[in-house]
Amino acid sequence: MQTVPETEDPVYSFCIGQHESNRQLPVSSQAIHYAHASNYDMLTTPITTSHFHSRVLSLLSSHLASLDPPDYDAVGTRGTSYNTKAVTIPPLTPDDTPLTPNESISQVVGITSSWIDLCSPDPLIAEVSRQVLMLEVAYAAFCGISYLIIPGPKLQHGGLHSEGLIYYARAIQEALNIAPYIQFHIWLEMVDNPDLEASEMGDLAPFVRNEFLEPSEDRPAKLDLFGTWDAWEIIRTTCKHHSRLLVALALPKHLPVLPVQTRWYSEPVHMLTIEGTTFIKNPKGYPVLSKGHQSLIARFMRLRTPPWILLCDVGPIPGLENDDESQSVASAAAADKVDFPTIAQTMSQGKKHQDPTPQLSYMRNLQQRQPPRTPIERFGTGYQDYLQAPLQPLTVNLESITYEVFEKDPIKYAWYERAVAKALNDWMEQKKPTSGPDGKVVVAVVGAGRGPLVTRALRASAETGVKIEMWVVEKNPNAFVLLQRHNETIWDGAVNLVKSDMRSWKGPHRGNTDSSQSLDAASVKHTPIDILISELLGSFGDNELSPECLDGVTHLLNPGHGISIPSSYSAHLTPIAAPKLYADICGQRTSNPAAPETPYVVMLHAIDYLSTTSSPASATVPTSHLGSSIGSNHSASGGGVRNSAVTPPPVFEPPVPIVHPAWSFSHHNPNIPTQPASSSTIPNEHNVRQTRLSFPCQHRGVCHGLAGYFETVLYDDVELSTNPVTMETKSSGMISWFPIFFPLKTPLYIPDGGEIVVTMYRQTDNRKVWYEWMVEVFRLEPRTSAAAAAENSSSPQRTDYRTITAAAVVVMDIAESVSG
Repeated sequence: MQTVPETEDPVYSFCIGQHESNRQLPVSSQAIHYAHASNYDMLTTPITTSHFHSRVLSLLSSHLASLDPPDYDAVGTRGTSYNTKAVTIPPLTPDDTPLTPNESISQVVGITSSWIDLCSPDPLIAEVSRQVLMLEVAYAAFCGISYLIIPGPKLQHGGLHSEGLIYYARAIQEALNIAPYIQFHIWLEMVDNPDLEASEMGDLAPFVRNEFLEPSEDRPAKLDLFGTWDAWEIIRTTCKHHSRLLVALALPKHLPVLPVQTRWYSEPVHMLTIEGTTFIKNPKGYPVLSKGHQSLIARFMRLRTPPWILLCDVGPIPGLENDDESQSVASAAAADKVDFPTIAQTMSQGKKHQDPTPQLSYMRNLQQRQPPRTPIERFGTGYQDYLQAPLQPLTVNLESITYEVFEKDPIKYAWYERAVAKALNDWMEQKKPTSGPDGKVVVAVVGAGRGPLVTRALRASAETGVKIEMWVVEKNPNAFVLLQRHNETIWDGAVNLVKSDMRSWKGPHRGNTDSSQSLDAASVKHTPIDILISELLGSFGDNELSPECLDGVTHLLNPGHGISIPSSYSAHLTPIAAPKLYADICGQRTSNPAAPETPYVVMLHAIDYLSTTSSPASATVPTSHLGSSIGSNHSASGGGVRNSAVTPPPVFEPPVPIVHPAWSFSHHNPNIPTQPASSSTIPNEHNVRQTRLSFPCQHRGVCHGLAGYFETVLYDDVELSTNPVTMETKSSGMISWFPIFFPLKTPLYIPDGGEIVVTMYRQTDNRKVWYEWMVEVFRLEPRTSAAAAAENSSSPQRTDYRTITAAAVVVMDIAESVSG
């Protein structure tokens, strides 16, 4: 288990900015004032002007005209001077930039030029573009810009695709180094759509020389759902998962399939951009977003750091562009002494009642309609994707606040009480003999902490009418003081307290029950336990050494009828993409070299399941819904937005992951070996486990590690689960455990139609317990008809992915972690 504080449910807050593709006026303090008055939080500003653009185009054109045709050697290689002779872009002048360091600079987001082509296959165009970017980044840093948006790479160049992507990645790496205080946002589309890459007049992309292109007739450009993500993966890998490298994600009018959405959800998206054309009209004529967009935005806003929203080309800032115009109209009206308004003035007055920023008003309304946080989200606010070391209560005495957090779980202890009550009822109905001399059922809570299970067991006894003899064992000396006080003030002395490690406890004893006095071994009689209760489970089930702890006490159970609660538990695994977690772990390597080899307890949030089944029906967004409206949410008066009687936007539901069981433990275990007389250690080989699991992956991606969960049977049909596939049906709303994350030292690339094979061990040397995990990636290829016929099988053939691509430098990763 892990400790997380419970916090108040925070109010959702959207940070919304305005962007104009061709902003003509400089972003001055007055512009910021008008933007804030309109309920915008920020504005974007270009770094350079059209004057600078024209100057670069003129220099490039002159240089291209002066170049000689390429010369080739005997084997067809171009001469070296052909690629290295480049244009030198002179420094910026006052006419080249609208920016000035001032007090309003903190309210703007800079955008670098979209007309450059860092991804050009022509090294000359790529070099000119790099120089332009460096000039803009350096000047933005000088002015104090903190956030910079860089348009994403142009991937289509004739018949070539992503040919110059490494030029782009290297330029971004250089920009990160020259501006150490700027956050860089790569502005990317969700999918690689060639139709969205049409060059505009003045772009550098058409200047690429024919020698660096291939004809596009034989290779028609195709829509690639993960092509843009592939480009982002190369960029951020080149930049070594830099913490200041983020994504500005453009939401298209028609959202792609859910696997693409969940992939981007796992990435460091710090901005969502929405074009004015993405909005649709409802029956009353007001701009709204589709249900799919609402759902995706709602999920992004639940992230630990919600992204900002940038409304693009939705109209000017009210009052800014009409300020001079309104003054001139008023002066003319006064000079001509107009007694009655003209038709133009009447229409202008009528427009005063219209909403000048309908898209912004809609987004503010959407902000108010966000669905409430779930109990586990409220409980773990601030701990999403936050790495924590698992607890080791066997070797560390926990503090009271840690116990207190666990006790606030609304499900866990209620389910324990149900399990105890059911076990007591079955004991009486089946007329089992009790171990107590007075006919009471002997119940023992081991590892009691502050005693919540004791209270629940006593309550179950009172509800069922079955009398029990309660024994409580706790090794933590500080918690034992509180248990003694509870026995006096809450339990009315009904509990027998024992301060001991459960593994050395001899069991319930008769003769003298005062644990503070020494006992004559000859006069003490120990009796079995009928029902043994414990809460030793960790995020992976056995990672807090529940098997080893219970091995030392389950031999005290009634050999014929004894019940252990829990009776069994199992560990479960699934591979995930978790780039944020991997980046955090990389950041810890300097101070903690073992960071990549350590499992962590994490409230997994911004992740993508790599192996999934078909998406649930509720998670799909039919095409017909793209034009759906929520007209009842909008006022008929002037385009305003109502806040009452509205339906919350739908909640995004990701595809269902494939989660496989790794191993399990049951109690009590009759196969526990006894301690040899000649040894000082207890044999633990029976708690060794190993597993080998296969996970099919339909879409390509990168595996950063394994997500671990557990399921447990408390008694009969009373179960707890953190497995995302079964949690809702077994223990919905339980908050005591976060999943465990087993990282990989080197992420592994998975191809389309690939397969991840996980091999994991639970090892022991009788003094400690640790895990070892290994991950292999394969590619599944269709069998030839001859091979299939020979083997009488049509199943795909597994091919070792290491022989297909060199992208996976390390295909097998081994790490271990010591517990206890």
